Amino acid sequence: MIHEKINIKMPGSEEYAALYTYIQEYSVNLGVEKRPMVIICPGGGYDHTSDRESEPLALAFAAMGCHTAVLRYSTGPSQFPIALSELAYSVRLLRKRAEEWHIDTDKIIVQGSSAGGHLAACLGVFWNKDFLAKIIAKSEGISEKDLSEVKESIRPNGHIFNYPVISAETFAHAGSAKCISGDLETADSFSERKGIPITEFLSIEKNITKDTPPCFIWHTFEDGTVPVENSLMLVSALRKEGVSTELHIFPHGGHGTGLANKLTAGNVGKEIVPEVQMWLPLARNWIETNYPITTKY
Repeated sequence: MIHEKINIKMPGSEEYAALYTYIQEYSVNLGVEKRPMVIICPGGGYDHTSDRESEPLALAFAAMGCHTAVLRYSTGPSQFPIALSELAYSVRLLRKRAEEWHIDTDKIIVQGSSAGGHLAACLGVFWNKDFLAKIIAKSEGISEKDLSEVKESIRPNGHIFNYPVISAETFAHAGSAKCISGDLETADSFSERKGIPITEFLSIEKNITKDTPPCFIWHTFEDGTVPVENSLMLVSALRKEGVSTELHIFPHGGHGTGLANKLTAGNVGKEIVPEVQMWLPLARNWIETNYPITTKY
């Protein structure tokens, strides 16, 4: 296992921002040629990044045969688009090192839980926007004349969303919306349309296009923190644009269940929900169907 801490220093990044890799080492004695990469974006309301939604998930996806990495992105007081630029840079970095680490560059999946789901979804809808590509280009000191290469390098191939924050307006998680927007009132610095409220701009369901990557989504019906309507609005928008989507809604369980077993339970164990544990094999089937490991045979 190649376990590295890679410091992420984008404009405005907090000192702790880092990408932690869990790369499975290549062996000539194995038939595996290249593996999918799953980048984990923990939740935490954009106030912190949750330990329960980071390394345990990375190890679970590693057990499926994937490479994984956990992004400890900048949270409040950092505001949009700092965390997004860190995620975009991380995807670009992993693509650059794909040959060294035997990563299949067509199978880079960004997973996000809760507010981390919002961050992951932001990359899914903004990867081809000039404002984000310009941030990456500027950080690397490269010309902004042709941003197409930068955009392709930060494009995710798929998404896995665990009880994601999607809207910053209807059914919003107020804490996440406040932390990510900070003192911004409009999206004038990011949008070609002037005067758009930042909450509207950051509502993912209003930004879905046919270029949004395929999605695997799950939520619980009883989630009282981030209502299930967030996932339902997302699926409706994805459906309208013809984006391949798999959705699972479990009847019981609160917010932030993680793996829904003892490994990601908090101090009182309320996150242990046996029926919700099924999300992981369902996600495994989705990955194996759509992003299978590349073999030599």
